[in-house]
Amino acid sequence: MPRTCLRCLFSSLFHTLIDTQLAVDATHLSSLPQPWQSPPASEVPVFNETVTSSRGTLLLSDSIHLYPVQASESFSCKITVFRALPAQAFSPSERRQLSDITPLLFSILEKHVNALQLAMPSSELKKTESLEERFQERLRETGLSLSERETQVCLGLLAGHTALEQAERLTLKVNTVGSYQRRAAIKLGISGRNSLMRWMYASSEGAFSAC
Repeated sequence: MPRTCLRCLFSSLFHTLIDTQLAVDATHLSSLPQPWQSPPASEVPVFNETVTSSRGTLLLSDSIHLYPVQASESFSCKITVFRALPAQAFSPSERRQLSDITPLLFSILEKHVNALQLAMPSSELKKTESLEERFQERLRETGLSLSERETQVCLGLLAGHTALEQAERLTLKVNTVGSYQRRAAIKLGISGRNSLMRWMYASSEGAFSAC
């Protein structure tokens, strides 16, 4: 089975495990190849998956962020669970209930991420650094300037993050992420991820089309 399918299967089973203990409408699992930074602008996660329940409306109304008690030296996992309208927000007792099973959840997730890292080619592990370096190089070549948030959103887009994932990672609202993305698109003359990718790897002397 392809690695992508295995990731989806793991994420779905992980979401179901949490949902059997505490009703949640979405679960976001992620792991960076180094300890969490603030803000985590351009890191390409070793693992980054979002699973939603069929009952969820995706009008997210509440969330709980979970971090391991003891962080790994080689990667940093994070679990976020969401409630969507019309469900009620998480109660204090539900938060305690989730806290009780947090050690088990991270034990499972970290073992899975560790296995993924062992199987990941070194070229993928170096992708984060090269992605940001090339992006900054293109900005210098073109003489363009983006704000810090616009840069973070562009790098997240290049890394394949959805607007929901970027909002969660950058502690922003989804519509705010969209606003930063639109501003950057106007400045760079691009129209989406594929267009941004072509812009980033285009020759500084060549013409660029945003279509």
